[in-house]
Amino acid sequence: MLLRIRIATDSRRESESSAVKIKDCLEQNVGFRLISLISLALNLDENFFTKIGALDSPVGFLRLLHYPGEIPESKKGSYGASAHSDYVMITLLVTDGVPGLQICREKDRSPQLWEDVHHVEGALIVNIGDMMERWTNCTFRSTVHRVVAVGQERYSAAFFLNPNYDCVVECLESCCSETSPPRFPPIKSGDYLMEQIRVAYSR
Repeated sequence: MLLRIRIATDSRRESESSAVKIKDCLEQNVGFRLISLISLALNLDENFFTKIGALDSPVGFLRLLHYPGEIPESKKGSYGASAHSDYVMITLLVTDGVPGLQICREKDRSPQLWEDVHHVEGALIVNIGDMMERWTNCTFRSTVHRVVAVGQERYSAAFFLNPNYDCVVECLESCCSETSPPRFPPIKSGDYLMEQIRVAYSR
């Protein structure tokens, strides 16, 4: 799907209205379709997540991100965002085309190997989140990514899609077996997110 995003800057009200429209478009037109494709890839009904109520009242967050072109270098490098994965089901990302985003395909590998994510005009970048990794028993791994400074300002819009807070996230039947039992206990989506946020801000 070709998605063109333009944020109005004439007034704060127009900017907020545009942001709401972008969020609704990403959630309902793109996010839900991707979740259906993920269901099919897991040998589930394409409407599986809808049928279990995960998307009755989804929780979506839209963040507009700015990375300065020059960042003081530390011992660990010069990063606009250090290496991390997102807590959510999926993340949809729109960038302005400035390079800097990198991913690590094998996050358990040491040392980690980083690859640049090349810009494709009109395309969205999709990250699998930690919650989807948990749901699929690591069949789908969450995407570890970072942003390195490239000497040029960088802007992006990230939409984080979560199920409703009371949805129980537990290993899907198609993702476990006698040789691959569930790795994580069931947990409510809201409880999981709050715990991840608590851990992140207590460091």
